[in-house]
Amino acid sequence: MDVEIWKAGLLFGAGVVSGWINVLAGGGSLLSVPVMVFLGMSGPVANGTNRIGIIAQNFFAVWGFFRQGFSDFRLSATLAVCASIGAFFGALLGTKLDGPLFERVLAIIMLAVVAVTMTGIGQKEVESKGAARNLALGHLLMVGAGFWGGFIQIGVGFLLMPILNRVMGFDLVRTNMHKVFIALMFSIVALSVFATRVEIEWVLGAALAAGFALGGWLGANAVVARGEALIKQVFYVALTVMAIKLLFF
Repeated sequence: MDVEIWKAGLLFGAGVVSGWINVLAGGGSLLSVPVMVFLGMSGPVANGTNRIGIIAQNFFAVWGFFRQGFSDFRLSATLAVCASIGAFFGALLGTKLDGPLFERVLAIIMLAVVAVTMTGIGQKEVESKGAARNLALGHLLMVGAGFWGGFIQIGVGFLLMPILNRVMGFDLVRTNMHKVFIALMFSIVALSVFATRVEIEWVLGAALAAGFALGGWLGANAVVARGEALIKQVFYVALTVMAIKLLFF
């Protein structure tokens, strides 16, 4: 029992940090998933259990944006449907990702994130009144982003943000507003798939979810209060930390 309490406390703390980073930039699961693997979970179990936290984080993040006057549920919902289609098939593949293959995929993701940093892909100054452009392309790309989100979740924010920001033309606050709703919806689909194929750690997942929820709520309010400058700072700090982990650990 003491061991389980210690694990739950550790996952709660990891969830707070991960949820905050996920809402503001993306990449928080690069902390939460390795922590669960460290606690002895297999790749698929950690991958699936992580979705409990993601759902809680994004639910409270959506609520936080809504209370601050930021919402466009009609567009968010259509984008989420496209992402959920991809997530279903991605999750089917993700349930089979384990052992050395799981570790190699993590390394590849980190390399990809470093490449994003070096090329400047991911964020752009956009003057927007909230109107979207390139709607058809944006919805199509959401299927691919959703597939990745269902497959492993880690780094999906780095796919969603360029689609919403660069392709569809949203400023970074509205980009995050849509991102958290989309991630909430496709994560429910992904968790449903994982739950039918692996033994999800529901109790420890609940502790992680509590941390994610608090971190997501804090992150959503921080975005609205401090705007795009804070998002950029957290975005690049997250990328730097992941690059250091890849190069030296």
